Parts: sequence; C-alpha cells; structure tokens
Amino acid sequence: MTLTAESTRTGTAPSLRDLVHELAEAKDAVVLAHNYQSPEIQDAAHFVGDSLQLSRIAAETPQTTIIFCGVHFMAETAKILAPDKTVLIPDAAAGCSLADSLTADELRAWKAENPGAVVVSYVNTTAAVKAETDICCTSSNAVEVVASIPADTPVLFGPDQFLGAHVRRVLKRDNIQVWGGECHVHAGINGAELAAKAAADPEAELYVHPECGCATSALYLAGTGVVAADRVKILSTGDMVKAAQGKKTGAVLVATEIGMIHQLRKAAPGVDFRPVNERASCKYMKMITPEKLLRSLREGTDEVHVDPAIAARARASVERMIAIGTPGTGE
Repeated sequence: MTLTAESTRTGTAPSLRDLVHELAEAKDAVVLAHNYQSPEIQDAAHFVGDSLQLSRIAAETPQTTIIFCGVHFMAETAKILAPDKTVLIPDAAAGCSLADSLTADELRAWKAENPGAVVVSYVNTTAAVKAETDICCTSSNAVEVVASIPADTPVLFGPDQFLGAHVRRVLKRDNIQVWGGECHVHAGINGAELAAKAAADPEAELYVHPECGCATSALYLAGTGVVAADRVKILSTGDMVKAAQGKKTGAVLVATEIGMIHQLRKAAPGVDFRPVNERASCKYMKMITPEKLLRSLREGTDEVHVDPAIAARARASVERMIAIGTPGTGE
C-alpha cells in the first residue's frame, strides 16, 4: 500500500478510504458505490446510493473518470448518461441475474407480438434493452411511469415480475403484461421467512423492496392485522434510507440485499435494523473488492463501453422517465 500524505505525517497506516481518495484525486476520478456493496467499499467511496442516483451524479460530476462500484448494467447507465467521461468498473464480470433475464432479442419479439403496446423497462436492464424501451422506470417511480400511459393503452413491463405485479396491484390495470424475470437474491426472500420474523417481533416495522418475492406476503400480513398496516412499507433502497432518517429507536425488518443494512444503520444508529434473510447477499455485488477498486484506480481497469447508437436510443428512454417526474430514489 502507498502511504498517503496524512499517514506519512502521522506515522499511521493508511485506510482504504485514504488510499482511494488520494488516488482518485490524482486520476481526476470520482468513486461511486451502490448500497449493496460491502461496507468497506461503501465507506471508501465518494458517493453511495442506488443505481440511478449514482448515474445522475456521474452525469453531473466535474471529474473526467468515474469508478462505478456496482454491477455492469449500472456502469453502463452511467456511461449512457455521461458519454464523454471514462467509466470504469473494478470487475467487468460483475453481472446481474435480473438484467440477464430479458435480452434485446426477446424484447423485440415480445414487442412484435404486441403492436401498439408501450414498453416500460426497469432501470435494472442492459443498454441494449433500454434502447428497445419506450420509458424506463425505477422501483420508486414505476407506478408513476405506468400511470402516465393512457389507461386504455397496453403496457409491456419488464423484466422484474414482482415489481410488475406491484404496479398492476396498485393501478388495478389488467392490460399490463409482465415479463417473468427476477433478481435471484430478492426472489429468495420468501413470505414464510417474513411472516416468521414478523410474528417473532410484531412491533417491528417492515421495509420491503418491491423486487422481493415476499412483497405480496407483507401486504397480506398488513391486511390481516398480523402487522399493523402503518408498519409495512414497500420501498426502494433510496426510500428506505429516507424512511430511516426519521427514526430514532425501534426495530425494522429489512427485506432486500443485506448490503443495505450498512447504510440504514448509518442513517439511524439508534434503530435495530435486521435482515429478513441473512443469506440475501448478491455474489456479483460482492465481486468488487478493495484490491480490485485500487487496481482500477491505478491501472484504469475495466473500462465500460456502450455503442453510441445504442446509447443514444437508451438515453432517450431514461430521459423520458425523468421528464415524467423526478425519480428521486431509484431502485
């Protein structure tokens, strides 16, 4: 490890944050980390948030290089919104099971079978899928995006089946077709686990990501009175942080990837945040290690490229989403 100027003066070993920030300054770079990254990566980054928040920061940052600690589609989205910047991901193999569940070829075929339908794609998709999309959405504004489409116009919503079911449930529209994709981590957080944890601690609030397979179960628990309705909150990751900031004490059961717990505990140190499923860890998110982050800063690995023609079409679908309303808190 290279000593930072501060550590040289004090004789202390440099922290990862010290090393990252010193290298970033030298390289004119900004380091962005998703909420699902390991705590040490989150603490070393300049900014932490969800994929869209970070992509918007990427588009506005004065730095010429962006190091995106997340999965590949997120770095692609940053490149789409900041085409003139160099975008690096510390491990190009960090993929996403949800993004992989719908390809551009599959979407084109689906569109051909449903002429006249409007395509709404979750931001958790590849650039090629965004290029075939009419309007993108995040988990916090998916309902608003679909509601902006005339009620008599059919909608193709993909790729997440649980988020799509949530939109259909809220809007009560039967002309929304939903692709059968899922995030393997969120799908693995099941209703039985949620019900058991809620029964063991009935005073706890529930923060449930709409990608989770247990979202319907959470609403059922609220509807039957097992958990007070005002204690059940279906929230995006960014909205979870916002909700946490207003709390001082109590307990919250969190149904999403376990990396989120770190940001929630920082937002509300006096609250007992506990994962519904302690095994809900994304192996792709955790592929970004301190060693890979430092290598990316030092050596410029791995650069993310998006075909300019695809990027232009994909950018249009993201900008349409933003034009509907401020998305705020992303996925």
